[in-house]
Amino acid sequence: MVWMRGTGCGDCSFVRTPCLAWGGVDRYGVFRLHFVIGFADNKAPLKMTELKKHDQTDGRNIASREIRIRDVQSIEDLTQLKAVEKEVWGLADEDVLPLTLAIACRAAGNIFVGAFDDKNRLVGFAFGFMGREHGTTIIHSHMLAVLDAYRHLDLGSRLKQAQRERALAVGIREMTWTFDPLQSRNAHFNFSKLGVISETYKVDFYGAETSSLLHRNGTDRLWVRWALDSRRVRDRLAGKDGRAETLDGLRLLAPLVRFDPSGKPGRADLAEALGRERVSIEIPGEILEVERADAGLAREWREATRWAFLAAMNAGFVVAEFCRSIRGQQGPGAYLLQRGTAQEFISEI
Repeated sequence: MVWMRGTGCGDCSFVRTPCLAWGGVDRYGVFRLHFVIGFADNKAPLKMTELKKHDQTDGRNIASREIRIRDVQSIEDLTQLKAVEKEVWGLADEDVLPLTLAIACRAAGNIFVGAFDDKNRLVGFAFGFMGREHGTTIIHSHMLAVLDAYRHLDLGSRLKQAQRERALAVGIREMTWTFDPLQSRNAHFNFSKLGVISETYKVDFYGAETSSLLHRNGTDRLWVRWALDSRRVRDRLAGKDGRAETLDGLRLLAPLVRFDPSGKPGRADLAEALGRERVSIEIPGEILEVERADAGLAREWREATRWAFLAAMNAGFVVAEFCRSIRGQQGPGAYLLQRGTAQEFISEI
């Protein structure tokens, strides 16, 4: 299962959020929407020839199917969103994106891209709406979801790149989304593969919990920024993830929150840790396994990492990197935070 819940991924959310659409300011000072739809994916269709899993909709084996990334265009396309949301996140009906809202957002020029099989069945999608942040127009990527049987096909990355292409085509240079900082797979995807940074931590962003069975441990989120045309992002999309440099930096740091041998979070002396130029925050390799085995321990990790992120960001640190499995294949992951502002960091990359 792939979830990028704000996805953002990630990048995904479980509440009904108003959609806003902006464009550019014309010579008369009027804000006008200029959005282009109907882009084609610049990658060749992806064939699934070795997949032996069963299609979770019709029960037949999935074989030799072509997956295409294209705009979600019709009402028929949009009506398929609900099934994907419910399968990926286990949402109740009241928390899925209403069809009428999806239609309005699509008509207003917001970004809906989907991954479709050769029978035009939606197997993944990304939805972003326009907003304003730091005085500029941005895209906030509200949802990214891929069905479980397709998760190994790198569709999440292809959907994010499709969003990026569409945003850049209309002059938008930054995208934002949110994700659960305890989800190591999403952290790896966002920081290592896409090149995001973060300077904002949201406590219980969607309330204490949602209808999703995946989110029973609060809804804290990192708000991430994706500088779409920066050198850092271009390098990450080209496969240059900076893992070696990140590991070198982490080896020199005593974590603000560390993964103890007992599996519990250990806290460092705050004043001492924040006196450095860099700090790290460790998280479990698989928080969902922790939640299933010991809900109380999972809550300890939420509280400890919340304390660490808020303290570090209040002291002027930016989340710059994430390295998964820093102590072997089954070990914890770690965030690397660096003193400075996000804008300074983006300007350097």
